[in-house]
Amino acid sequence: MNVEKMSPSEARALIRSNDWTRPTAGMASGFTQANLAILKKDLAFEFLLFCQRNPKPCPILDVTEPGSPVPRLVAPTADLRTDIPKYRIYEHGELTNEVDNITKYWNDDMVAFLIGCSFTFEQPLMNNGIPIRHIEENCNVPMYKTNIQTVKAGRFEGPMVVSMRPVAHRDVVRAVQVTSRFPSVHGAPVHIGDPSVIGINDVSKPDFGDSVSIRDNEVPVFWACGVTPQAIAMHVKPDIMITHAPGHMFITDKRDEDYSIL
Repeated sequence: MNVEKMSPSEARALIRSNDWTRPTAGMASGFTQANLAILKKDLAFEFLLFCQRNPKPCPILDVTEPGSPVPRLVAPTADLRTDIPKYRIYEHGELTNEVDNITKYWNDDMVAFLIGCSFTFEQPLMNNGIPIRHIEENCNVPMYKTNIQTVKAGRFEGPMVVSMRPVAHRDVVRAVQVTSRFPSVHGAPVHIGDPSVIGINDVSKPDFGDSVSIRDNEVPVFWACGVTPQAIAMHVKPDIMITHAPGHMFITDKRDEDYSIL
C-alpha cells in the first residue's frame, strides 16, 4: 500500500474504515494536512479571534457552519467526525479520551476549525535536499510547550506549542527560506538553536509526539505548531473541546502549492 501516492479521498476512506490509525505524515504527498479544533458555538467567535491574533500557531484554513461536520472550502466530500485517524476529547481542560471517530460526541452546537499544519512544507523541504527526521525514523514529529505566550482573545490565552526538526547547519538558511513561502501553514521558524531559550529543558522529552535523533552536525529548528489549541484548552477549560491527536491530521483536497506565496 503506497499511502504517499494516494489521493486525499482515498486516504480519508482508508482512515474512515479504521484501516489507517497511525500519524499521517507522508500520506497523500503534495496535499495539505490540517489540525482540528472543535468547540461549541458560544466559544467559536472568541476562538476565531484568538486565531486571528495568533496566525503563526493557528493559521485558519476553514471553519464549518455550526452543526456541520463538512469543511466545504478545503474538502467538501469529507466528514470531520470520521476522517481523522485519532481524536482527543478534552472536558473542562482535561484529556478524557482518545477515539477513532467522534460521531457520538458531535451535536448541532459545534463549530470545527481547520488550522494549517507544518506537514505541508515537509515535501518542499525534502525537495530542497533537507531530510525530515521523523519520516526517516517512522515516528511522530516531536512537539513542545514553550514559554512563548500567545496573544489573549476573550477567554483564550496560554503558551505556544512548537514542532522541531533537526536541520544540518549548512541547510538552516535554506530551511528558513523554504518554509517562509508557506505563511498559511506556520511559515518560518520561531526559534533556531538552544531549546532552553524558549523554555524547553530537555529536547529528548517532547510534550507531544516522539523524540527523534539530532546528529552532531545539526541544530534543532522550531516552528509554531497547530497543537497550540490543545495547550490552550488546558488553560481555558471549556466544557468540551475536540482536537486531532498530535500527528494524526486531516487531509484536505488542497495542494501544498495553494498555500505558497511564491
